[in-house]
Amino acid sequence: MPTSDDARSAEADFRLEIDRAIDQFAETRLSSFAPLGDDVLEFVHAAAAFVTGGKRLRASFCRAGWLTAGGTDHDPWMIEAAAAIELLQGSALVHDDLMDDSDTRRGRPSVHRDFEARHARAGRVGDPVGFGRSTAVLMGDLLLSWSNEMLVQAALAVDPVAGRTAIGIYDTCKAEVTAGQFLDVTAQTRAEVSVEEAMVVVRYKSAKYTVERPLQIGAALAGAEDRLIDGLSGVALPLGEAFQLRDDVLGVFGDPDVTGKPAGDDLREGKRTVLVARALEMTDAAGRATILQTLGTDAAADAVPDLIRSCGALEAVEADIARLEAQADAAIDRLDAGDVLGPLALRATRRDR
Repeated sequence: MPTSDDARSAEADFRLEIDRAIDQFAETRLSSFAPLGDDVLEFVHAAAAFVTGGKRLRASFCRAGWLTAGGTDHDPWMIEAAAAIELLQGSALVHDDLMDDSDTRRGRPSVHRDFEARHARAGRVGDPVGFGRSTAVLMGDLLLSWSNEMLVQAALAVDPVAGRTAIGIYDTCKAEVTAGQFLDVTAQTRAEVSVEEAMVVVRYKSAKYTVERPLQIGAALAGAEDRLIDGLSGVALPLGEAFQLRDDVLGVFGDPDVTGKPAGDDLREGKRTVLVARALEMTDAAGRATILQTLGTDAAADAVPDLIRSCGALEAVEADIARLEAQADAAIDRLDAGDVLGPLALRATRRDR
């Protein structure tokens, strides 16, 4: 279903509201850090800057859950809760870039690379790489702390009973994404994983965290009954899986000028994605050998993409995305939530970054 100009305008306005909420929250916290000196203020300013912009997809799903459950748009506490989820996303991205040793994020240096460079420019003593890595760990922790504070404050302000339900879902989300990240790290220690195993990583690292839990948090805040909260999972899980499969495709074939990250980074990092698992299943013996020998090295970015295309793995993953989109669309229809969730579903999977 097409996204209307009105829907696009409403989403743009909402993203600005999220930006303002985060900016205002960070500004109030800056004053408490001022007595600690310029180094800490530089660190806190960098944390606030890191969470500026982005797709705001998780916040949008929180808003969609809220609206589906009957909440009114532009409620300030809903916006605060949605912004808190974006701070959680910021925390995960800082740590994810560190674990993946990524150089860039959204076309800018990743946090550990940024502070490595700051160390060198300032002529500090000691190891600049270690300083950058330590700073990234601490910044991720700070953003997680801010997220907790902001979410709990907003949830309890909406309604103590509904708020406690939302906080419980949020706590589950944090645990799930941590488990998903560990599954992803563990998968990289194995020569190969099956498509089914790779899909478990997709579900826990991305689908639940990106779509299901934000949707449910928003719905819970609006006082949704358990039946609706559970029903939203029927939309969220296939949609979240399709979102991550699209991310996997963009990680190999995306335009770096659009995605903000070098093409092929997932291959250089040795990610055992569904795309790679499909290729290992579908290619011949020589192709398997090439993938297994180069995955996790710079050579993979040159050698593997053509194999993924030629063996039909890319086409198979695009078919997976289409199948999951159809499942999500059917669930949206069952909830009679097409006006709210339909455009957002398209935004999650029909994208180039």
